[in-house]
Amino acid sequence: MPHASQRPADKPIVPRHVAIIMDGNGRWAKQRGLPRIEGHRRGVETVRTVTYAARDLGVRMLTLYAFSAENWNRPRAEVGALMGLLELYLKKELRTFVRDRVRLMTIGRIEDLPAGVRRHLAATVEETKGFTDYTLVLALNYGSRTEVADAARSYAAAVASGRERLDDGSWERFARHLYTFGMPDPDLVIRTSGETRVSNFLLLQAAYAEFIFTPVLWPDFTKVDLAAAIEDYSRRERRYGLTSEQVKPAKAAVK
Repeated sequence: MPHASQRPADKPIVPRHVAIIMDGNGRWAKQRGLPRIEGHRRGVETVRTVTYAARDLGVRMLTLYAFSAENWNRPRAEVGALMGLLELYLKKELRTFVRDRVRLMTIGRIEDLPAGVRRHLAATVEETKGFTDYTLVLALNYGSRTEVADAARSYAAAVASGRERLDDGSWERFARHLYTFGMPDPDLVIRTSGETRVSNFLLLQAAYAEFIFTPVLWPDFTKVDLAAAIEDYSRRERRYGLTSEQVKPAKAAVK
């Protein structure tokens, strides 16, 4: 059963892993009569703010849905601008991540990203791989259905080579072939901007996650909003298929 971090009774239970669907950059810009790219630039600033806000609040891993596999279908100029912002962000943040001991990881089909982005990603991942206290995961060219298709191919190849057994079709064995292998499942998934869909994000990993949908547009999302989401999360009872009566004794045992 997944583990939720425990805190004293007067403090919220902090999710170990928070995943965020960052939405609303375009609407934020439109409301202000600005080009969409200005919304994305402001969204990058929010990434910086929330990365450290999550750590300050006690979160151990933060996954941000930065660019989906479907986002390639946006106008070419917007996609190019997004890739440029990503590369600039990575250039600026490498020293900061090393200084603050933030580990960077990525999930998705990274090999399809522009060469400059891949180069800076690889450098940052390599430089920070030894840090263990706090991890930022960027989901780039990511889609859950794509992930499952890739995992199925990997699993089939492993069976063919004898590294996996076809009669051991457990979730634990299959999960070893997902992009997220080695990561804890998200405890809390947040989507900004008022939309109430998950948009092909961590569909398998979030099977038992708590979801919060906030009307706040991503560029306006602050540490206060994140803290409020965590407070909401801490009031929920996570049962993982059990009854409330079964869960309560287990909670009492860990106090």
